[in-house]
Amino acid sequence: MNGSTDYTENAPLRLDTAARIAFPDGSMGAAGLRKERDRGRLETEIIAGKEYTTLAAIGRMRELCRVQAKEFDSSGGPKAERPTVACVAKPVGTSRMPDDDIPLAAARANLLKLKSASPNTSTKNTSRRASAIVTPIK
Repeated sequence: MNGSTDYTENAPLRLDTAARIAFPDGSMGAAGLRKERDRGRLETEIIAGKEYTTLAAIGRMRELCRVQAKEFDSSGGPKAERPTVACVAKPVGTSRMPDDDIPLAAARANLLKLKSASPNTSTKNTSRRASAIVTPIK
């Protein structure tokens, strides 16, 4: 990889350092690597509460996310395929909902709360007050 002359492929690097080395143009940062970790495409390890990855793991992540060139379209230029199956697949072994479904599920739960009837604020044994006599003012 570019810029890896000082680091071996399997040396543990903090996410921000690994992003700077693997993506020297600055297009990827620690937050982007965390997203790829959450999607199950980047292997990381937590040591003493700090998250590390390797340049080799970033290389494997890039292979999973590589877009294959497709046949030419009508303009004569190559048309890119959708991301590879491995790139859009759910992480293996996780029971979490995909991140895209979490806001939708929360909105649906709020909607169900709003649709249900509000609980009574008065107890059942509360009697009605006697009606008052109204005297008109002239």
